[in-house]
Amino acid sequence: MKFTKMHGLGNDFILVDCFRDNLPGDYSEIARRLCDRHFGVGADGLILILPSETADIRMRIFNSDGSEPEMCGNGIRCFARYVYENNIVRETTIRIETLAGIIVPELILEGERVRSVKVDMGEPQLERALIPMQGPPGKVVDEPVSVDGTTYNVTCISMGNPHCVIFVPDAGKVPITDIGPRLETHPLFPRKTNVEFIQILSKNEVDMRVWERGVGETLACGTGACAAGVACILNNLTAKKITVHLVCGDLVIEWADNNHVYMTGPAEHVFRGEVQLPD
Repeated sequence: MKFTKMHGLGNDFILVDCFRDNLPGDYSEIARRLCDRHFGVGADGLILILPSETADIRMRIFNSDGSEPEMCGNGIRCFARYVYENNIVRETTIRIETLAGIIVPELILEGERVRSVKVDMGEPQLERALIPMQGPPGKVVDEPVSVDGTTYNVTCISMGNPHCVIFVPDAGKVPITDIGPRLETHPLFPRKTNVEFIQILSKNEVDMRVWERGVGETLACGTGACAAGVACILNNLTAKKITVHLVCGDLVIEWADNNHVYMTGPAEHVFRGEVQLPD
């Protein structure tokens, strides 16, 4: 099977063009095998490029643990660049079918080269039941949650997938491998949750670390950066357009007046190759 390895700010993916290669078998098991960093290609997720009956193209993504999330912000930027540069869709604005609905990236070009991708991530869902999260109706803003005797104040949002945002004085000092999985699997979140730790630097800049549902700590998370931008505004901490600093670079996030969240950032090639599918 032929594949392309890409990344968005270090959040890396194996992309398979299913117009060209029919991927047989259990996608979840294939993702677990191929994403293994010792015995496979190595990645945070496997992305499948598929035809769509409702949009220009369809994206499915499987995490390294085999689970299928609704959406992936960094992944969809890589997906959009791939389908454009490989002549699958030649429009610079692309309607992509996902489990979170139709998402619309816009390619920003320098000549024929894709410089960055701006994605209309749609409207954030703030109602507790739509995140989803257990508890009474309403928004979840600066709400205390107890984890093994320690209380964290959380703001929770869905960007097509669930996010739990926590503001911290120093993101670099958060014991993320301890706190992240406990919140990811907390009984309050019936579908588990992604967890973002945000340090406010100014009205226009924040630092972020992320624990991704089904993956663990990653270098970046696009939907998480969007959720962080929304959470900052809900808590009156920043402007509506901010730069989110991640380990390997920045995303620009804007919660616009039309209630849509826009994410702008890079999508880079790593390599192309062939791999023997697991038996």
